[in-house]
Amino acid sequence: MAPPRRAPDQRVPDRQVPTRRVAAEAARRILLPLALMALVTLGLGLLITKVLEHSTLVAQDEAVSREIAQERTPFWNEVTHYGSMLSDTPVIIVVTTITAILFRVVYGRLRESVFLVAVVCAQSAIFLLATVFAQRARPHVPHLDPAPPTSSYPSGHTSAAVAFYCGTALVLTLHTHRHTILNALWWLLGAGAALAVGLSRLYRGMHHLTDVSWGYVLGIFCVVVLAQALLLRPITASRRAATKRAVRGAALT
Repeated sequence: MAPPRRAPDQRVPDRQVPTRRVAAEAARRILLPLALMALVTLGLGLLITKVLEHSTLVAQDEAVSREIAQERTPFWNEVTHYGSMLSDTPVIIVVTTITAILFRVVYGRLRESVFLVAVVCAQSAIFLLATVFAQRARPHVPHLDPAPPTSSYPSGHTSAAVAFYCGTALVLTLHTHRHTILNALWWLLGAGAALAVGLSRLYRGMHHLTDVSWGYVLGIFCVVVLAQALLLRPITASRRAATKRAVRGAALT
């Protein structure tokens, strides 16, 4: 009697799992929240520029900028110049590129690098959308930096600073989570840099208080959403789970 033939190998290679499941997960956990944030950011910008243009809120914004401008000194003019430079577009592009490469080399994978690039790009895309459709004039005070006159809302410098510096601090913290002193140092530097940028932009008359405040909200939101999807509960894990379900289903047939 011939020995029974073994059933063919039912394992399903990871590469054969349909990518639609992963794409749907990415859309649900990344694209949908970012799209909602873009709509909220744009809606708030239009509300400020079209509906509340002559409101108490806008008047108070201007009053804060005028008060700060009256207290300027040569020393703080110099300090805030460098504080603002921390998040200039060329600086953010260069440091993001360098840091992403370092993450790839040090950690031997792309996850951290993809997260950092994605969070910087996400906040930038939402910021640019708002500046195109909700063109808010900058504070009516002397401006200490050159910039387009109708790009006040939101503060792109601030959101980019949160995205890069706090995003970098988060990545480092995840890899040094057992070292309290190092974790405190990462966040002291990351949050400190983001705070310095926002205050510098406000001091230099480049943004209203609400512009800087929403820049922080935008940056933090992008960091949280993309960290959840790419670092804390990576979307790639759903692909592995799909593979296991396919294997179990094939074994039962």
